[in-house]
Amino acid sequence: MSKAAAATADDGSNLLSWQSRQRRVVTVYLPLICFVVILLFPFYWMTVTTFKPNAELYDYKNYNPFWVVSPTLANIKKLLFETSYPHWLFNTMLIAVCSTVLSLVASVLAAYAIQRLRFKGSAYVGLAIYIAYLVPPSILFIPLASMVFQLGLFDSPFALILTYPTFLIPFCTWLLIGYFKSIPYELEECALIDGATRLQILRQITLPLAVPGLISAGIFSFTLSWNEFIYALAFISSSENKTVPVAILTELVQGDVYQWGALMAGSLLGSLPVAIFYSFFVDYYVSSLTGAVKE
Repeated sequence: MSKAAAATADDGSNLLSWQSRQRRVVTVYLPLICFVVILLFPFYWMTVTTFKPNAELYDYKNYNPFWVVSPTLANIKKLLFETSYPHWLFNTMLIAVCSTVLSLVASVLAAYAIQRLRFKGSAYVGLAIYIAYLVPPSILFIPLASMVFQLGLFDSPFALILTYPTFLIPFCTWLLIGYFKSIPYELEECALIDGATRLQILRQITLPLAVPGLISAGIFSFTLSWNEFIYALAFISSSENKTVPVAILTELVQGDVYQWGALMAGSLLGSLPVAIFYSFFVDYYVSSLTGAVKE
């Protein structure tokens, strides 16, 4: 090959490399950076506002709204010691954990029955359960409110613990149906031949293999229970029984006065448990969703 041809080939490869690099920046890195900035900016704003004194919060002429000049813990101190925020946090945790456990138990039994028992019309039952998840909560609000009042559960944690599964169970059941499909049925057939019952198979074979799916359904249920607002606003009236999403809005806003420092502190502290819980199980969450969608 002549020197001219070699130089032309090198220039062509460099041009292709430069074009591919530019294309990667435009199609991958730039959208990813925009997505991360848009996604993380609310958390950054909450953090900055939490540690700002009132003088900086309301004086944008002399202070940068995107930065803290004199950090303070007064807002967190006010939230934790001058309000019932620790009790609201406990109520939210209790309701989220109980509704998650209840939803997982019901979803496991429903998903296993639909996927493994193979009764006539099981596929349509699974589809109907998922369609039930698509029903807006505002439509279910009136009948659920009637039942809550008739059972005497109004203004108690049980009102939320028993109503949250109405939108948690359908999605968790659909998710677990897809994950149970990925478990070889031959394992259960061998156990049936050995004389195991269905409950023994579910407890000793299926559930240990479906741990990623259970973790994914648990994260989903816990997150939705933690952040739910409509039912918590409608079924809880007393301050001591409120959850964090409702309490920080109804208790920290007095008339037209917004306590922005305490509001942002409550929002920031309220989002930390979900973020920490999610960070521990993110790999299981992604793998189980992939398996469910693939099936």
